[in-house]
Amino acid sequence: MNSHIAVVLKCYPRLSETFVAQELLELERAGFGLTLVSLRHPTDSKTHPINDEIRAPTLYLPEYLHHEPGRVFSAWRKARRLPGYRLARNNWLRDLRRDPSANRIRRFGQALVFAAEFPQGATWIYSHFLHTPSSVARYAAEMQHMRWSASAHAKDIWTSPDWEVSEKLAAGDWTVTCTAGGALHLKNLADDPDKVSLVYHGIDLSRFSPPPAPSYARDGGNPRDPARILSVGRAVTKKGLDTLAAALARLPAEIDWRWTHIGGGELSEALKAQVTELGLAGRVSLHGSMPQREVLAEYRKADLFVLPCRIAPNGDRDGLPNVLVEAQSQGLVCISTPVSGIPELILDGETGFLVAPDDPAALAATIENLVRDPGLRRRIGEAAQTRVHTAFDHRGAIGRLIARFVASGVVPSKPSAEKIAS
Repeated sequence: MNSHIAVVLKCYPRLSETFVAQELLELERAGFGLTLVSLRHPTDSKTHPINDEIRAPTLYLPEYLHHEPGRVFSAWRKARRLPGYRLARNNWLRDLRRDPSANRIRRFGQALVFAAEFPQGATWIYSHFLHTPSSVARYAAEMQHMRWSASAHAKDIWTSPDWEVSEKLAAGDWTVTCTAGGALHLKNLADDPDKVSLVYHGIDLSRFSPPPAPSYARDGGNPRDPARILSVGRAVTKKGLDTLAAALARLPAEIDWRWTHIGGGELSEALKAQVTELGLAGRVSLHGSMPQREVLAEYRKADLFVLPCRIAPNGDRDGLPNVLVEAQSQGLVCISTPVSGIPELILDGETGFLVAPDDPAALAATIENLVRDPGLRRRIGEAAQTRVHTAFDHRGAIGRLIARFVASGVVPSKPSAEKIAS
């Protein structure tokens, strides 16, 4: 078997999915040939430098079937002659009866185009996220009589129905996921628990080298040099940014601080309105998405990183937000919550602090304590930085992923990649 993998992605490139881009780049460096298959066209106006380094071509599937009816019809005429078309169609019809939605119809139409325009030389399908991308991957793999695997993350694990997750785990060869909690949940749903493996994302520490001279001097007592609080993430319910805003409004008046948030999202306007209503607008800067190098500069300016994650009413939650790993790599103390895989990174009181979700009073007290105590921030920040360097270096993570591919017969073309996989 050769080393060419068709990678199915929901949207490529995407600023909020640096961890995906980093993985793709490392797979290329290891000697795998890739073709990226994106279900959507990008909407971000900027990209990360990582994306510029990825050489793989991208096949964009019809985002909405009615926009390209000729392409979809032509694909159907070709795909219906493929050896596994009947199996894929029957499985899709069964899924459609349980989930009679336009999205389910769109998934099958995209799978038809993927199967009909299948990348030349590709011998394996690998999908990022277990929901929509893995539906398209599964249907196309069945049509092509091809093996496939998946990487599961957060929303795709916790908001997909159990029947769908179980059937995808059974249909694929293996699945990796990025938190121990997610791995346990998937193992409980799998026909064979050994098909599920824990593989942390990690970060490329060469891109997050330690700051030249980290400062822990600010204590919130100088209005000309206020304590700097940072958060990074999409403005969506599970990030808990409303809790952070409420907590900041509770801080004593004598503490001087500024809050910077980076990341767009569906709740951006609501967050801005909340900040104004709380009378915090003069102390708060809300930004949209930024390239990685600009985010890194903000980590290095900050005194404290706060992301009070929660489980959303629909069950959506983070896995282990990479921004926490990035912030800690800079010696920045992080405050978050014991949700999903976050306690696997942040050891409360040792490498950061955990507070209960939706508790602005407890969050405010923790922020106040850390702002007033630069020595504590230094001790915890240095411990956090050490933990990231010992446990969350992406080189170990990519090695475990490569090992899964190699065990499946997808062998990279470069001999050096075998060392990485070992």
